[in-house]
Parts: sequence; C-alpha cells; structure tokens
Amino acid sequence: MSDAPITPNLNAPDPDPWAELKDFTTARIALGRSGTSVPLREALAFRLAHAHARDAVYSALEAELLLAGLTELGMASERISSQAKDRQQYLQRPDWGRRLDEKSSAQLAAVAGEGCDVIIMLADGLSAKATNDHALPLLRLLLPQLRAAGLRVGPVVLAEQARVALGDEVGQLLKARLVLMLIGERPGLSSPNSLGAYLTYGPKIGLTDEARNCVSNIRPEGLSHLAAAHKLFYLLSEALRRKLSGVGLKDEHDLLAEWIAH
Repeated sequence: MSDAPITPNLNAPDPDPWAELKDFTTARIALGRSGTSVPLREALAFRLAHAHARDAVYSALEAELLLAGLTELGMASERISSQAKDRQQYLQRPDWGRRLDEKSSAQLAAVAGEGCDVIIMLADGLSAKATNDHALPLLRLLLPQLRAAGLRVGPVVLAEQARVALGDEVGQLLKARLVLMLIGERPGLSSPNSLGAYLTYGPKIGLTDEARNCVSNIRPEGLSHLAAAHKLFYLLSEALRRKLSGVGLKDEHDLLAEWIAH
C-alpha cells in the first residue's frame, strides 16, 4: 500500500444539500445541472413523465373488465355516456361532460325503481387509467362495509366521457340519497393514475362543488385503497346521518380514531 498523500479532486461536484429531500417527495427537486441546463437524464425523465400524463388523459375505460369485476362483486351495473361523443369533445366542451345523452337518461329512468341509499359511479374523468387500476380494488374493501351497515346500494353506473357533476343527474334519476363517484383525476407529472372520490348528498342537477366532499390521490403511492375505503365509509355514513355533504361535512375520521385509541 502506498503512503503517498491522497490528492483531492478539485473538479468533483460538491454534495447537493437538497438531495436528502428526495426521500420525502416525488417533486422535481435537486436535479443538478449541466452547464446552464439540467442534466440529460433529468430532461429525458421529464419528457417521459409528460408522455405518461398525456397518455392518461387520452386513455379509455376498460369497460368489459370493469363490468366483469362488478359482476364478481355481486353488483348490477349500467353503462352510460355523457353528451360528449368523443375525447376531443370532452376536452373542448366540459359542459357536455356534465350532462347525460338522451339514450342514457332514458336508460336510467327506466331502472330507477323506488330509489336507494347510495349510487356508486365509475367514471373516466381525466385519467381512465386511474379508474381501471384502482376502482375495483377500492370497491372490494368498501362494499362489504356498506352492506354490513344495511345500506341499499343501487346499480354501479359506468360513465364514459364524464365530469364530476354528471353524478348529480345520475343520482337524481336513480332517486339516490347519495352518489359516490370514483373518477380519474387530472394527471400530474408524478401521478398519472390518481383516483378521486366525490361524495354528494341529495344529488340533483345544478349543484356546485361546495356541495361535495372529495377524497383524492387514491393510489398505492398516495392514499392506500384500505385507508380510502375507511375514510369514504365514514363520510358516507355521516352524510346520510346528518343529511348533508360538502362544506357542512368535515372529515373527522382521523380525530375520532385518535380519540378512541386514547
């Protein structure tokens, strides 16, 4: 072994003080630089993430697989569409995504019956991939809780080219006390398949977002299916008990669990 002194490499980059933060976030931080730009690997990673987000926006519901999965769960289903005929119309005319087409409206009116406590909707939204990936795993955990509580759950409605407000018309037609829509959220550069859940008590055409509760970022890297199922069951139960949703209904599930634990 040589006893020669080690000469420091003066050209070696200094340790990045931000690097440790990468363990706590998927945000694009501490990218480094190459000259006046970011390193090539980071530029390529950004372009790949952007491509995944665009793909998610233009993804389609795997309708047959979802319907088969609902049958396995013992759920009747209805497949409907908004007034937006294709993805281009859906993106350019958000208002068309909030109302049913004539055929779907007549279809739901014919199966309304005497009504129910809860209608669950599976919708594409801005990321059908999110619904394809997470809707059935979430329902496998949520439905047993609803049944154990004695709630009347109507047919699951599979909605294509749908916005959140489409649930108001669906719930009104099916005479539901409450509608729960599981819909793909706007994809981000680190979350192209994030599922959102929107809960509305007393659904009817014309409601605005202040009448809803939202549980977002449902995915393994965010809010787990199990945690989301427990949170949604709490909100559903409280909404039906208090006869309200939206700004008047606060999510106190975690506070209640902490109080019980002590």
